[in-house]
Amino acid sequence: MTTTKHYSQQQQQLAAQPIGHWARTAADLVISGLRTALAEENLTQPHWWTLNHVAGAPDRWTRPALTAKLAPYDDQHTDFEAVYADLTARGWLTETADRLTLTEAGEAGRLRARDRNAKVHARIRNGIDDAAYAATIDVLRRMVANLGGDGDLP
Repeated sequence: MTTTKHYSQQQQQLAAQPIGHWARTAADLVISGLRTALAEENLTQPHWWTLNHVAGAPDRWTRPALTAKLAPYDDQHTDFEAVYADLTARGWLTETADRLTLTEAGEAGRLRARDRNAKVHARIRNGIDDAAYAATIDVLRRMVANLGGDGDLP
């Protein structure tokens, strides 16, 4: 009984916590961790997004289409033309008939960055099983929907 009572008190204490504080703190730390990992490859998040989108759909993306797709996620007002120019100067990205393509060097860099990000994700998930993680995502998703946001899975 004592364990159940203690658990109930702990749940009540947690339920009284400010969701905005914990959601913002978690988001800030996750984004910071990922940006730090990407910086080890001299990449920004928009670089990372570009590499992944181009790798996932070779010869699909034009600069304007990819910029339109990525810009809504960008909180730093990135000059995407500068990102494309940087990746091209590195030899990671080429452009043929207005379509962006990843080079072998670009794919190698993308994979290195992916591995760095995976380490951040492993730290985030340390001690959190899949059920608890899924429940957390589901609760946040439903809160977003309750507040009028898009609660659909990405």
